[in-house]
Amino acid sequence: MVDIQDIRDAAKRIEPFARKTPVETCGTLDRLAGREIFLKCENLQKVGAFKFRGACNAVMGLDDAEAARGVVTHSSGNHAQALALAAKMRGINATIVMPSDAPRVKRAAVEGYGATVVECEPTQEAREHNAKVIVERDGATFISPYNDHRIIAGQGTTYLELHEQVADLDALIVPLGGGGLLSGMSIAARALNPDIRIIGVEPQLADDAAESLRTGRIVPQRPPRTIADGLRTSLGTLTFPIIQQNVDEVVSVSDEAIVCAMHLIWERAKLVVEPSAVVGVAAVFQEDFKARAGMERTAVVLSGGNLDLSALPW
Repeated sequence: MVDIQDIRDAAKRIEPFARKTPVETCGTLDRLAGREIFLKCENLQKVGAFKFRGACNAVMGLDDAEAARGVVTHSSGNHAQALALAAKMRGINATIVMPSDAPRVKRAAVEGYGATVVECEPTQEAREHNAKVIVERDGATFISPYNDHRIIAGQGTTYLELHEQVADLDALIVPLGGGGLLSGMSIAARALNPDIRIIGVEPQLADDAAESLRTGRIVPQRPPRTIADGLRTSLGTLTFPIIQQNVDEVVSVSDEAIVCAMHLIWERAKLVVEPSAVVGVAAVFQEDFKARAGMERTAVVLSGGNLDLSALPW
């Protein structure tokens, strides 16, 4: 199990490479949400997403023999870019299995960082199978987008920064796909601010996490149709129990609400964000959420800003 010391160690390991991202505020958001909203801007992290934290921690933590054989993963985009850049920084090979429906801008970025892209069918089974074949063929180290203790620890560094930047937070709201970011941040949050309310947010069209928590077992993701392409994955065997232990609740938001929140963040907060990044913003605008007390100071993680500007949803 990952603990706060693992996260502190990860912070030291990635410090020479990762950015300390800012926290921004917006009066319009505060007014619409009925509370103070603090936006942790991981869209301004290297490769435009929080994923660089975990990938960097994993790659920089490899011993020389492991590094020489390269790394491999499967990802629809942000983890792919993150691993490709981290591998480039270390001077090792990276092979990325990407589904055929991955956004073009994300695939182009992966290739731009020098990684080899292997295209597959857009299913979890196809992604995992192709990655396994490459690992067996090349002896490369597989680095999961979320189900890896090194990834979880790296993502947890996001909360270490947030804790230093904003005092006395009542609530933390985090996008939820595979659970790497939420599980890592929740470990750090419980260690540093035990009473904080932790909420994961997923799209209604990819709401496997809420169902998994209800049933007490990992429910595989159905073929997802949500615009939030970064949140189309199932929970992992490492992330699920951490979320069960640390997270107070998981809520879902519609794709229509995601698009509205994305438009608002672009227009009023002046931040370029992707659909997956704004599910937390969409959540705080819901009427039942706005009626809640005891969450006057709420942090919302904007997880990334990578999208195809030629295909904006408005």
